[in-house]
Amino acid sequence: MWKHLSEKRRKTYAFDPKVEPMRRFAELYAELDNTTKTNAKVDALARYFAEANAADSAWALYFLSGRRVKQLINARKLHTWALEATGIDEWLFGECYDAVGDIAETISLLLPRATRQSDLSLTGWVETRLMPIRTLDESAQRLIMLGAWEELDGTERFVWNKLITGGFRVGVSQLLITRALAQASGVDKETVAHRLMGAWQPTADYWAQLIALETSSSDVSRPYPFFLAYPTERAALDALGEAGDWQAEWKWDGIRAQLIRREGQSYLWSRGEELITERFPEIIEMSAALADGTVIDGEILPWKDGLVMPFAQLQRRIGRKTLSKKILSDVPVIFLSYDVLEWGGHDIREQPLSERRVILTHIMAVTNNPVLGLSPLVEGASWDELAAQRERGRERNVEGLMLKRKTSPYRVGRQRGDWWKWKVNPLTIDAVLIYAQRGSGKRASLYTDYTFGVWNETGELVSFAKAYSGLTDDEIRQVDSYIRRNTLEKFGPVRTVKAELVFELAFEGIQRSTRHKSGIAVRFPRILRWRTDKVIQDADTLETIRALLPPE
Repeated sequence: MWKHLSEKRRKTYAFDPKVEPMRRFAELYAELDNTTKTNAKVDALARYFAEANAADSAWALYFLSGRRVKQLINARKLHTWALEATGIDEWLFGECYDAVGDIAETISLLLPRATRQSDLSLTGWVETRLMPIRTLDESAQRLIMLGAWEELDGTERFVWNKLITGGFRVGVSQLLITRALAQASGVDKETVAHRLMGAWQPTADYWAQLIALETSSSDVSRPYPFFLAYPTERAALDALGEAGDWQAEWKWDGIRAQLIRREGQSYLWSRGEELITERFPEIIEMSAALADGTVIDGEILPWKDGLVMPFAQLQRRIGRKTLSKKILSDVPVIFLSYDVLEWGGHDIREQPLSERRVILTHIMAVTNNPVLGLSPLVEGASWDELAAQRERGRERNVEGLMLKRKTSPYRVGRQRGDWWKWKVNPLTIDAVLIYAQRGSGKRASLYTDYTFGVWNETGELVSFAKAYSGLTDDEIRQVDSYIRRNTLEKFGPVRTVKAELVFELAFEGIQRSTRHKSGIAVRFPRILRWRTDKVIQDADTLETIRALLPPE
C-alpha cells in the first residue's frame, strides 16, 4: 500500500538497466499496487520477468505468489530500533502509527533518507540479509536492520520492512502471474500453471525449468491446478440450456484436495497447495489400492455412519500435530471423489466430464474401499426440479449444488461457462456493532474489522460474530467516522463502540460452540447491508438464533 510515491514515480516504470535489481522489484511492487487494470498488471509482471535474471525472477515469483518468510523480527524490536534511527519521541511515533496503521509503512515514512546506495540484488538482499537474520542474536539483527534502512529508500525500504515482518502482499492473483509468465516465456499458460503447483524452491534452476519450452517434471508429487466454479442464481440458469446437459452434484463443505498415486507413493494436496498427506493416514492407507498414475480431485469430509459431520469436527483434526486413536475414531474421514485428472499416467483433463466420470466410477469399483467415496449425482429433469433439491440442501448439511457441463474439460482456475456453484440461501440475522479494529493493507488506516453483538436473556449485548466485508467504500468511510467519534474504550488496537449501528449479517452455517461467549459459532459471516432503518432494539436475540441450530 505504498501510497506516498511521487506522481512521477507512479507514471514512469520503464526499467533502467543502471537501476539495481532490488529497486526494480520495489518499482514493480509499486506499479502493481497503484493500478486496478488487469492488463497493466500482467504487462508489468511480464516485463519484469523478461528482463530480470533467473535468481531474482524466482524470488520475485515466490513473494508475488503469496509465499513468504514468517515474521523474522517482531514489531517491538522494530519499534525500538526505528526510534533510535529517527530520533523522534515515542509519543510522536505512536501518533504516526495510529494515523498510518501499518508498522512497516510508518517506519519507512519516518526514517531519514538513505545515506549510501545499495549494490545488492533482490537475491542478495534475501539470501545474505533476510534469510540469515532469524538465527542471529538481537545485536546482530539490529545492525542488519539499521544498515538496511541506511541503504534503502522509499519503496525499497517499505518492501524490505514488509518482508521482514512477514506481511508482504500485493494485489495479483495466481491467474495474473500465470498469464504474465506465459507472456514473458512463450510457454502456454496451462503448462505454466501446472509447473507452479506444489512445493518448489525459488532458485535459478527452478526458474529455468519453469520457463523452458520443453521439459519433463521429476516431481511425482506435483498436483494439477484446481478447476474452480463461479457462483450462479436461479434466474441465470435458463440461459445455460437444458438441465439434462449438466451434471448436478451436492456442494460439500470440507477440504478440497487432490489425491495422487505415482511410482508407488501417495500424496494429498489441499486446494491451498499445502501437502497434507500425514494428516489423513486412513486416506493414504486406502490409496495404496489405486493404480500408479492416478490423480483424483475430491473433498476430504468428516464422515460417520454414512453421514457427513459438521466442518467443525474436521477442524478438530486440522489443528492437531499428532493424531490420537481417539480423534481418529471420533472424527473419521473419507475422500469423496469428484473427478479424475490423470489415469494410467496420462493427463485426461481434456476429455469430456462424462467420459472422466465413467473412468472415476470404474476406479471406485476396483478400489472398493469405504474411505474412497463417489460424489453422488443429484437427479432433476428441469431447473425447477433441481431448485427443489437445492432447497433441501441444508437438511443434508451441504452448501448447495454444483452444476457441471457434461462436455466440459477440466480447466485451470476460476473460469466462467462450464462449472457453476448454486449455493443455498444464507442464514441471516440483525446484529449491533460493538467493537472495531483497523484493517490491513489498503485499509490499514480505516476501521474495517467489526465485531457484532446480539441480545442475551438479561438484556445485554453479547459478542456474536466478526465480519470484515460487505460494505461499500463510502459506507466504510461513514462507519469509520462514526467509530472515531463514538469510541468508548480502547484495548490495544480494539475500540469499544457506542452501540447504535445495526447491520444484517449472513452466514453459511451455524453450530454450538463452547469457545464462543454466545455459545454459537457461525461459518463465513459477512455483512449483507447496513440497516439504517433499524435501531438496536430491533437486533436479534440469542434465543432467536438458537432456533436456527440443527438438532443435536
